[in-house]
Amino acid sequence: MENKIDYVKKSLQTEYLSTIWMTFEFIVGFYSGIKARSILLIAFGLDSFLEIISGSTLIWRLKKEFNKAPVKQIENAEKKSSLIVGSVLLLLSIYVITVSIFNLVTHQAADTSISGISIAIASVLLMPFFTFKKRSLGKNINSDALVEDGMCNITCAYMAGTVLLGAILTALFGLWWVDSIAALVLVYFIASEGLESLKNGLNKY
Repeated sequence: MENKIDYVKKSLQTEYLSTIWMTFEFIVGFYSGIKARSILLIAFGLDSFLEIISGSTLIWRLKKEFNKAPVKQIENAEKKSSLIVGSVLLLLSIYVITVSIFNLVTHQAADTSISGISIAIASVLLMPFFTFKKRSLGKNINSDALVEDGMCNITCAYMAGTVLLGAILTALFGLWWVDSIAALVLVYFIASEGLESLKNGLNKY
């Protein structure tokens, strides 16, 4: 029979794997976006970077619990992480809206990005696994933060699906407006995630 510390250890291992993947996703997504001049891929890459921040904070929080630190220290880490990530996600939403509207007005088109399509496919396949794992472990150790982080992963899967659809349509049909429109759809997921994180952080004070 596994005890709570065993579950915390498994949670740490899962969070390490998730953060390593997010680092790879950020590098490939952001680089592909810059190279292809795709606001959709750039936004996807930047969101992955925020997931790295969130994951790193959660690793720190889980380590505190693994080392049996005071509960108050763990709670403070969760509050600050929620507020920081929520604020930055909302700023990212404003950035994506501004650039997307500019691209639509000026008829800016994105180039095809094979690496961007590949990372989106991988993310669609991988994120549900992390979601299921984190939600299960979060319930076992009574960590709302870990459960919420798992929900961020499923949001990432939706975002990757949007990126994939936009990139494929651009590659197949060369529609100049698809990238910007898909990026605006992406804002819904980014802003929703940001508002949820911000609300959770504020409610904990």
